[in-house]
Amino acid sequence: MSKKVTNIVEELVTPILADMDLELVDIEYVKEGKNWFLRVFIDSDNGVDIEQCGMVSEKLSEKLDEVDPIPHNYFLEVSSPGAERPLKKPKDFTKAIGKNVYIKTYEPIEGEKEFEGELIGFDGTTVSVTVKDKTRKKTIDIPYEKVASARLAVIFF
Repeated sequence: MSKKVTNIVEELVTPILADMDLELVDIEYVKEGKNWFLRVFIDSDNGVDIEQCGMVSEKLSEKLDEVDPIPHNYFLEVSSPGAERPLKKPKDFTKAIGKNVYIKTYEPIEGEKEFEGELIGFDGTTVSVTVKDKTRKKTIDIPYEKVASARLAVIFF
């Protein structure tokens, strides 16, 4: 059985990003309407700019043309993950400590499956978030394996 497109793209883009001191955040391969999109989200400690996205796009496009893992036409998009960056890997959670996050879980924890608040800790097995409970704050400890999805959350004042 052939590898998933996202796995192949990850193998192709990782050395490109390493050479540019960038990191891979996520890869999406989706059909929207009649069109297929291959989206590669990149970042660094200093953020990314349009020139870096363009360079990665050019280099990755060359590699994709060589390997040709996608049998039909598609649009390649390389961009920053934006302000509400997904938290996919353990190191993403560690880097997000002290920031506002939005987390969905596979099953209820203390009667809830969605949490928004400040990420105050992550030890590799437990994600600790301070959430607002009516007029006070409380800490919720979420087992890492129960996190279905997580992202940074922007607070508007």
